[in-house]
Amino acid sequence: MKTPDFAEASRIPTGIEGLDDILGGGVTANRLYLVEGTPGTGKTTFSLQFLLEGARRGEPGLYVTLSETEGELRAVARAHGWELDGLELFELVPEAGLDPELEQTLLHPSEVELGETVRGVMERVEALKPKRVVLDSLSELRLLAQNPLRYRRQILALKHFFSSRDCTVLVLDDRTGEPGDLQLHSIAHGVISLDQTPTGFGAERRRLRVIKMRGIKYSGGYHDMAIVTGGVCIYPRLIAADHPGTVTSRMLGTGVDGLDALLGGGLVPGTTTLLSGPAGVGKTTAAVRCMVSALEQGERAAFFLFDERLPTLMLRSEALGMDLQSYIDSGHLNIRQIDPAELSPGEFAIAVRDAVERDGAKVVVVDSLNAYLQAMPEDRHLTLQMHELLSYLGQQGVFTLMILGQHGLVGDIRSDVDLSYLADTVLLLRFFEAKGEVRKAISVVKTRTTDHERTIREFRVDANGLSIGAPLRDFQGILTGAPTYSGGSAPLMQSEAAAHALGEGSDGIGNG
Repeated sequence: MKTPDFAEASRIPTGIEGLDDILGGGVTANRLYLVEGTPGTGKTTFSLQFLLEGARRGEPGLYVTLSETEGELRAVARAHGWELDGLELFELVPEAGLDPELEQTLLHPSEVELGETVRGVMERVEALKPKRVVLDSLSELRLLAQNPLRYRRQILALKHFFSSRDCTVLVLDDRTGEPGDLQLHSIAHGVISLDQTPTGFGAERRRLRVIKMRGIKYSGGYHDMAIVTGGVCIYPRLIAADHPGTVTSRMLGTGVDGLDALLGGGLVPGTTTLLSGPAGVGKTTAAVRCMVSALEQGERAAFFLFDERLPTLMLRSEALGMDLQSYIDSGHLNIRQIDPAELSPGEFAIAVRDAVERDGAKVVVVDSLNAYLQAMPEDRHLTLQMHELLSYLGQQGVFTLMILGQHGLVGDIRSDVDLSYLADTVLLLRFFEAKGEVRKAISVVKTRTTDHERTIREFRVDANGLSIGAPLRDFQGILTGAPTYSGGSAPLMQSEAAAHALGEGSDGIGNG
């Protein structure tokens, strides 16, 4: 027999941030759904949000609790800044039922008590006629049932009862049943699983997975989640193909002539540039210089700072002639200091999406990938997630700059992970020694979009900012850190003090 058409067409939002995106708009109304998870995964908060969303839409809500008291539920709500006055809380374990002198109580399972409990739920629903119902939790019914057959029959009876009462039901389960028991999965119209996993350091990782949802096309797999003040937040897994965009053809100059020459004219929209090199070589300075150039041209930018403290970045940039505070004050630049031990990959992806879609950022800087990748070693698929994120940014026409630190100063320099294949352009920054002085070299080893310069140039960072020198054509072995020179007078950049001493100012090569 075919069910009524309204049950097939009607969708209702859950009120849980991110979940409706995963479900394509919400859940089918007037169905029974299972929300499962071990204690502490957020089932109570999840279900209260579901009822509060109904209350905001004028739909009466009923919370039937078999395990928690009404006072405990209200305490949870107060912790999130919620008022439950618009909801009906039905505590099915009255104080009288806990009297040890009574022969039969909910704490002593029996078939009689199971029937009384189910009838109590039905009577309350008949009296209130709610549109949304939460039953917390099925583990109590399982204890009362004593055997799987009686338990299944009672759940089927509840499902049949609710199906004719025009209400959408969430039943909660804490997975205390037999491992691998999927009876509830087969009965429920949809199954949502909540999970939390401890990490070696930092906060636990919380995830949500839609295991089953009849008649709804949903985004499968795990999605990161968090419980914050205000409720449960779900961070849908980023799928780049779901977010097509447009890419302009206007190149972005870096503000440094020599660097533009190396890059074949500048940065190309929708591409990812990787700046790779040892600590202190100038990767962040070069990235900030490119970002400031975009800001000077009226673009908006987002800087995700993992490694360095924000005050240090601000002071150092100002000392190099790059004042970031004015752009922050105008709203063109948003710098977010991130503690990677407290951030999930999904939350980071959503933060980047917000910067692009909500704030209009056309330049995104990630400093650095080392902290992002190393702080979450339990997440085995971070590289795949980064691939999706970079594909998304490329489709939106964003200039993406990523910084990757390497081990060592000269000689054999290694990386924790090789992400060069994800980048469209790779800038290699190196230290080298010449005439008893440590100097810096920069080269472009890869671009997918322009005919780049293949030389190695010296560069300098001083009070005048970033300066790029002439190609070091008479040197051999610069990338090893100990080059040999076969030319005449060495064509190396002069320090600012030496240039003034010779009365020449700067050497006239590049900017600075």
